[in-house]
Amino acid sequence: MLRNLLILGVLAAASASFPMLYQSNPQMFEGLLKSAVGNRPAVETQTDLNFATAPDRSAQPLGRKVVITADARGHFTSAFKLNGRTVDGMIDTGATLVAINGSTARKIGISLNASDFKHQVNTANGAIKAALVTVDRLQIGKITLDGVQAVVLDDKALRTNLIGLSFLQRLEKYQVENGALLLVQ
Repeated sequence: MLRNLLILGVLAAASASFPMLYQSNPQMFEGLLKSAVGNRPAVETQTDLNFATAPDRSAQPLGRKVVITADARGHFTSAFKLNGRTVDGMIDTGATLVAINGSTARKIGISLNASDFKHQVNTANGAIKAALVTVDRLQIGKITLDGVQAVVLDDKALRTNLIGLSFLQRLEKYQVENGALLLVQ
């Protein structure tokens, strides 16, 4: 029994530490982002991380706001829409990219082959393969962004979908205050 609890604790810690690994080693995603833009090298490379540029805010209506309160554990969990499909997940200001699991990718219409998982990601459970994709539309409440970069990981490696900085940095503002996360487009 104690062994099972210990294993469960290790797995929970590994799952929780995955977003921190994105933040602590952003160089590994430079090659991912460059390949999505069209410069696909035959060999994996690691370079600086380049986020997609923010859209021209003057052309968008301002004032779209969403407030998400923290759950009992202090996490900002919410239902949101990926490509029009409702999905549960967590908003993680420490995650470099939006990260979805394979089941979610299939649910929102992203079909991947084994050969698409060519980018290596280091996690607490070791190195795993990831596929770089673009989510056509990501919506949280009244806030909608098109063409959001994301990584797809195996369901065993990522149980909770994460909304990371590839979404958040394209907003007008995001901030945490008094146990709530404010998102403004």
